[in-house]
Amino acid sequence: MTATAPAPPAGAAYAESRWRRVRGPAIVIGGLGLATLALHLRDPHQQGAWGVCPSAALGFSCPGCGGLRAVNDLTNGEIGAAASSNLLFVALVPLVVIGLGTWAVARWRGVTVRPPMRLVRPAAYAGLALLAVFTVLRNLPAGSWLAP
Repeated sequence: MTATAPAPPAGAAYAESRWRRVRGPAIVIGGLGLATLALHLRDPHQQGAWGVCPSAALGFSCPGCGGLRAVNDLTNGEIGAAASSNLLFVALVPLVVIGLGTWAVARWRGVTVRPPMRLVRPAAYAGLALLAVFTVLRNLPAGSWLAP
């Protein structure tokens, strides 16, 4: 990843305030924190606690099925139960935390971090392929252990 300092507007002695720089990460991280708290307080393991999953109503498990239960299990310290609900979600949580932390620290320091574009497209394709394989496997009898 390359880090570059933001360029000030031409002809102005301008320094963006720290709050303006960290506002985006703060809103995203705060929103995720509130959603996590809500999932901790209102147990998604209870039928209908958070509504009906559309894909489950249609008879298949999407890649996100079990994600709400996994968050609740993680907030209760039950990593095995969380992995049983949605293994892919649990595996990706550390990557999301690292990404959000990197974004927040970079914005705090006033740096813009941009991943090299030559890596973004292959990573996106690999991520989509992983989601597709995970979805197909968890809906086959051989991969039923991946189903929520």
